[in-house]
Amino acid sequence: MKIVLAPDSFKGSLSSPQACAAMETGARRVFPDAEIIAVPLADGGEGTLEALVDGAGGFFKTARVQNPLGGSIEARWGILPDGKGVIEMAQASGLTLIPSEKRDALRASSYGTGQLIKAALDAGCREILVGIGGSATTDGGAGALTALGVMLRDESDVILPPGGASLLNLKGIDLRFSDARIPKAKFTVLSDVSNPLCGPNGAARVYGPQKGATAQDVEILDAALANFAAVAREEVGRDYANESGAGAAGGMGFGLMAFCGAQVRSGIEVVLEAAQLEAKLRGADFVLTGEGALDAQTFNGKTIAGVCIAAKSQNVPVVGFGGKIDLNGAQLDGLGLLSAFSVADGPRDLESCLHNAAPLLETAVERALRLIRN
Repeated sequence: MKIVLAPDSFKGSLSSPQACAAMETGARRVFPDAEIIAVPLADGGEGTLEALVDGAGGFFKTARVQNPLGGSIEARWGILPDGKGVIEMAQASGLTLIPSEKRDALRASSYGTGQLIKAALDAGCREILVGIGGSATTDGGAGALTALGVMLRDESDVILPPGGASLLNLKGIDLRFSDARIPKAKFTVLSDVSNPLCGPNGAARVYGPQKGATAQDVEILDAALANFAAVAREEVGRDYANESGAGAAGGMGFGLMAFCGAQVRSGIEVVLEAAQLEAKLRGADFVLTGEGALDAQTFNGKTIAGVCIAAKSQNVPVVGFGGKIDLNGAQLDGLGLLSAFSVADGPRDLESCLHNAAPLLETAVERALRLIRN
């Protein structure tokens, strides 16, 4: 018996390596002698750094950077065996770094992510992968660009303060002192989000409320990002605002495309390639995958969808696990899942599920595999 474990993180409770460990514990109760291969995954958001660096056998580094509100923190980044740098935006500019009562959507800045990019350039990385999920920011990547030497000025030629709201006053972009290594480096943005920068489906309107933005804040931020896009268009000679992924991570996709020449790729595709999942699936009897919720979003570049595509090429059945299952039988078939199991073992509140996620996942995997064995 060969079983491959290929979960994403379970948001708010388990990292993908922790999910792999829980799955293996459950699987060993049913198949104690099975060959079990753990492949922790991510889709470009939180957990991407760990999945890529651990999966490829790279190593981690740390840098002292600013959190979204300017506080000093230690943030991790990584280097792969081939020399590529790996940055996870959530490490420096993540929503979870700021307590909910202190979140400030108008002032939150991506400056710390720019500091991580600079650290990678300083270490000699000339190809940098940037996972941009889970951010606290809606500044169009302006903070990160500032950390890389780009100067954003108002009509009085004064440097703008941090945060998306200040972009309302942007009149000029000065690239004279931007990091000279940027044009020589290759940047790839890892994201599962295709939203444009502004408008009804843009960064502020769709994701701003999750970051603490009020209705009034959303209007301010959307207008500020539109102004940023207009001024940037004059500077770089191209409009990136409607490019797929421009609105990802509060517009970080836009900033990196417009000023760093970044390409946007599906995060899960890049992680699956690095993890060599297809090769590890050869000869497997089952692959177990999972994440916090299996719902309509699962079809849109999420980890489970990527695992199902890879498994189909090897004719390996896929069993899914989630804290919430909101898919019917036809949708499970369309996704490519043999079956899906809820991790919850009965009526529980969310806090209880999150606190007991590991033992709940162990038990869910055990029950599913007992059914399969019989």
